[in-house]
Amino acid sequence: MNAATRPFRRSRKAAKAAPKPYAAVLQRAIQAHQAGDLDAAERLYGEVLDMQVAQPDALHFLGVLCHQRGRSDEALVLIGSALKITPRHPDAHNNLGNVHKECGRLADAERCYRRALECGPGHYQALSNLAVVLEAQERLDEAFEVYTKLLQQAPGYAHGHYRLGLFLRNHAQNEEHLEQSAECFRQAFRCDDRNVRALEGVGIALYMLGRHEAAAEVYRDWLVREPDNPVPRHMLASCGAAEAPPRAADDYVRDVFDGFADSFDEQLLNNLGYRAPEVLVDFLHEVLPATPAALDVLDAGCGTGLCAPLLRERARRLVGVDLSGGMVDKARARGGYDTLEVAELTAWLGARHDEFDLVISADTLVYFGELRPVLGAAAGALRPGGWVGFTLEAIDGEGELAELTSSGRYRHSRAYVEHVLMASGFDDITIRADTLRREAGKPVLGWVVRARRVSTTAVG
Repeated sequence: MNAATRPFRRSRKAAKAAPKPYAAVLQRAIQAHQAGDLDAAERLYGEVLDMQVAQPDALHFLGVLCHQRGRSDEALVLIGSALKITPRHPDAHNNLGNVHKECGRLADAERCYRRALECGPGHYQALSNLAVVLEAQERLDEAFEVYTKLLQQAPGYAHGHYRLGLFLRNHAQNEEHLEQSAECFRQAFRCDDRNVRALEGVGIALYMLGRHEAAAEVYRDWLVREPDNPVPRHMLASCGAAEAPPRAADDYVRDVFDGFADSFDEQLLNNLGYRAPEVLVDFLHEVLPATPAALDVLDAGCGTGLCAPLLRERARRLVGVDLSGGMVDKARARGGYDTLEVAELTAWLGARHDEFDLVISADTLVYFGELRPVLGAAAGALRPGGWVGFTLEAIDGEGELAELTSSGRYRHSRAYVEHVLMASGFDDITIRADTLRREAGKPVLGWVVRARRVSTTAVG
């Protein structure tokens, strides 16, 4: 869960000073906010501010809520107003930092987290967030020092161990860093055995170290603990200890990305140098008409909506579809789409015919091993002459290859992609190699692909 959604520690002074007429309403607002009922919470915070103008807790928490709803400029004003009244409130400084961080203003976020720590030296969430923004600014030595200080200060903080594990894996320069990463993930799980993502981290680190059977044993133990959990089932196949499915199961994708939604942008954009949306859209702009608002566009696997601002100017209608409801919620808060739907991609595409001029899919088809069903459905959803564009992780080699990797994602060869596109009813196929992000401190080679639906041949 994102730190910006956990702001509900009121100072004792504020609690004692709260006049009874609005204290009960404020408590109901907080409870609704924590329960995810944002409509009720916003209405109740408004009632508090009607009763007591400039009540700082209501301003602060309403600001957090506005940011959750994509109204980040309003959030900055509200939390800033709260801090004018209670200038030494570390939670408010921390949450103001979260707004800046999630809007990409890393230097502003850093200043807020440092101010939070001045006001509350023991505020370990602010310390954790400071490490994140230092990492995002590629000040890696400073970030490591802050992570170390965090765990000295809060040795039982499971999320701190988990974040340090990710840091070490993301920026690993040798096997020792991967060993340390695995141990951080183990410690995160010891501190909180509900944090099963830490087990996934252990398994991936062990596989990257070449300890394949040890990785498989982690996933087998996890399956014994949680036999219905789709994540260890998929990851067991990813390390070669079970048969690889033709594509990642719906429950696996949904589980992973619902849990990843709050930190997706932070991890990929800030810490892994993720650039697939920009690279893909620039590649497509070479062949798309420059006329504004001319295209019906589908963002297939829209995630948190990173493609929306890049596509909006060209789109007459912009539709986003994703299997993860958590990701769609983030895309809705970001804005830019005319329609957003939660659905499995192949089936959703298969129900549309000659509806779109462009289908774009950034970093989604990496969860498909067999591409023919989804690309055939995409061809049917496109109008004749329409374009598809997508990214994949690349395998070098001459044959038609597709394989599941230890990350849980698939890689494909150029020859395989070309064959499937031609068989699915596309021509004018162009495939360009590029680096789309980093993993374990190394660039991940990918394919950036575009192809046009043929105008004269039936597809499907």
